[in-house]
Amino acid sequence: MKYAKIIVDISHEKLDRPFVYGIPEELEEEITAGSRVEVPFGKGNRRISGYVIDITEQADFEPERIKYIYGIRKGSLKIESQLIALAWWMKEQYGSTMNQALKTVIPIKKSVKEVRKQYIYLHTDRETAKHYLLEYQTKKNTAARARLLEELLEQEILEQSVVQEKLGVSRSVIRALQDKQIIEIRSDVIFRNPVHMKEQPEYDIVLNQEQRTAVEEILNHRDRTHLIFGITGSGKTEVYMELIQNAIENGKETILLIPEIALTYQTMKRFYQRFGNQISIINSKLSAGERYDQFQRAKQGEIKVMIGPRSALFTPFRNLGFIIIDEEHEGAYKSEQIPRYHARETAVRRGELSGATVVLGSATPSVQSFYRAERGEYMLHRLTRRANHLFLPRTEVVDMRKELAEGNREVFSRRLLELISDRLEKKEQVMLFINRRGYSGFVSCRSCGTPVKCPHCDVSLTHHKYGYGRRETLVCHYCGYSMDMPRVCPECASKYLGRFGIGTEQVETRMKELFPQAAVLRMDFDTTREKDGHEKILEAFATRNADILVGTQMIVKGHDFPYVTLVGVLAADLSLFAADFLAGERTFQLLTQAAGRAGRGKRPGEAVFQTYNPEDACIRAALHQDYQSFYQNEISYRSLMAYPPVYYMAAILISDKNEMLAEQASGDFAERIEKSRIDGLLVIGPSKAGLSKLNDIYRYVIYLKHQENDVLIQVKNRLQVYLNRSEKYRNLSVQFDFNPMNGY
Repeated sequence: MKYAKIIVDISHEKLDRPFVYGIPEELEEEITAGSRVEVPFGKGNRRISGYVIDITEQADFEPERIKYIYGIRKGSLKIESQLIALAWWMKEQYGSTMNQALKTVIPIKKSVKEVRKQYIYLHTDRETAKHYLLEYQTKKNTAARARLLEELLEQEILEQSVVQEKLGVSRSVIRALQDKQIIEIRSDVIFRNPVHMKEQPEYDIVLNQEQRTAVEEILNHRDRTHLIFGITGSGKTEVYMELIQNAIENGKETILLIPEIALTYQTMKRFYQRFGNQISIINSKLSAGERYDQFQRAKQGEIKVMIGPRSALFTPFRNLGFIIIDEEHEGAYKSEQIPRYHARETAVRRGELSGATVVLGSATPSVQSFYRAERGEYMLHRLTRRANHLFLPRTEVVDMRKELAEGNREVFSRRLLELISDRLEKKEQVMLFINRRGYSGFVSCRSCGTPVKCPHCDVSLTHHKYGYGRRETLVCHYCGYSMDMPRVCPECASKYLGRFGIGTEQVETRMKELFPQAAVLRMDFDTTREKDGHEKILEAFATRNADILVGTQMIVKGHDFPYVTLVGVLAADLSLFAADFLAGERTFQLLTQAAGRAGRGKRPGEAVFQTYNPEDACIRAALHQDYQSFYQNEISYRSLMAYPPVYYMAAILISDKNEMLAEQASGDFAERIEKSRIDGLLVIGPSKAGLSKLNDIYRYVIYLKHQENDVLIQVKNRLQVYLNRSEKYRNLSVQFDFNPMNGY
């Protein structure tokens, strides 16, 4: 006997209690997770529809209490079933409520005002219309009616806005003719399209042998997950395009994920040249109406390719052929909201549900993905040469300790300034990357050493300068708290306050001072707040209206500017000492990707890494663009320390305004987990989180490690049962993060 767990009303807030129904023997082969079915519900056994989220061979109730499924709902959308099943999988895998998972997978559920166009048609036959036309041409005060009928006899259909604006026909005249049943008005829904491109589709690229081989192998092994490991500039995009073309020719659609909104404009431009109006985009900068319309267009088959960050993964395509994740190594693919899903694993699951092939691509694959490729879980494809016979940039390291010892107190090394000057003379472009926005890092008292911290979070405030008068403020990048720059230390009243570190604003300002002849642009969170902020800056730089682009991580991810011949990384080791095990991997990836922005046109490129740690293995590997040596060092370290991907890992974050309750609960949970005596389970903590107070909420963390992910999910499930039964912890916030990408 088989049983189905069914959600009976996805519009209701309390979705975490699925109902169990028996599956009739004749339906056992047809009903699967995601099927939409009809079931009896309530005391009166009224007939309602629901979605199957799981199938089991055991029921938690007495057989005589269990009702049976009536049948499968006819005419239901297959895509709805897939997304419901995907939401259930995310709930189980990542530790959220079903409601939270559904709001992630089906994000546009609220009513959004439709855009409609009104059209006017003749409602009567032409002979009768001509009779009315003659009448109105001879009567007084009916000239507008005559104009409208005359035009309708010529064109048959008219847009109402054109009738009112160009023919000068008022609404009252239109209503009068409608009342006499001479005309009728129909309205059509018009979907908003955020893609506004002037270029006509044209794209003529011949694949090289490596690219052709990758395409052929992927098409011949559609049931596998694929990893394209291609050096920067090796033409991964052209491989994606060939796969998308194949999908379109076979009546299928493609989702293309990109890690940053900043990449949307350039990616969209390149794909529009090949596929025209068959593409669309979705991201958080679009209005709710625009996002709603893109999903509706996808449902109705108006578009074939959806491009966007993580949320584009849930595009409701009906016949999905490929899910492509570009720059798959990026941390942006991991959600920081509940459920804390990773787009890579979630894409693989959606591929299984929809029959789509998942393709990952990167010049610096995540250790996780490369480990799986080495074990045969993913199929690996290598692109080892830059397309169009171009060469990788020449890279060099500058030891900033020597610069300081020799009297250079600038943030720029003498070598970097020399190269910037050279590029400006040659009318070439420069990109300067620093992984921090703001004017400088933090403000600290030189007398007592106390940094100026946020009163609500356990972090230092970041120094900013705003406006024409360059007003100085301190801002918390976690909760948004801000204050004017203090004149004295809040702790000891000393007037000796110092600014430490450097940010993008300060780099931009100094560049303008050192090279007044150069046009300098800055790209970070602060300069891209507007809806089209990314697009405006990138378009200005692409059209060579700027010589130097200063920015954070968003400028070094996937952009292709043919006149950029120099990339300067101002603090190559800034991410090296972050308090998590991914610090080395992030540093290598950032440096390699940054260097890869140089020399992508006909002119050779160069990259300069400024660092205080030139001997570090990650920096040396990035200097030589040597992924293999980086990977071998990193996987050895992960094996030794029982970190992912060799081990699976989960973080349990316990938060509350009552610090004593949070501390007590974390100790209670850790003790219960330890008492379960699961073989091979490592329990670390509890301890205060690294960010121990956030917006007046106290935070404690427990880390778990095991070689089987299912064991961690089992621990999570047991703890959730305990929490649901506990009155004491009813209002406590407990969050789960599997294979966390940031330390707590």
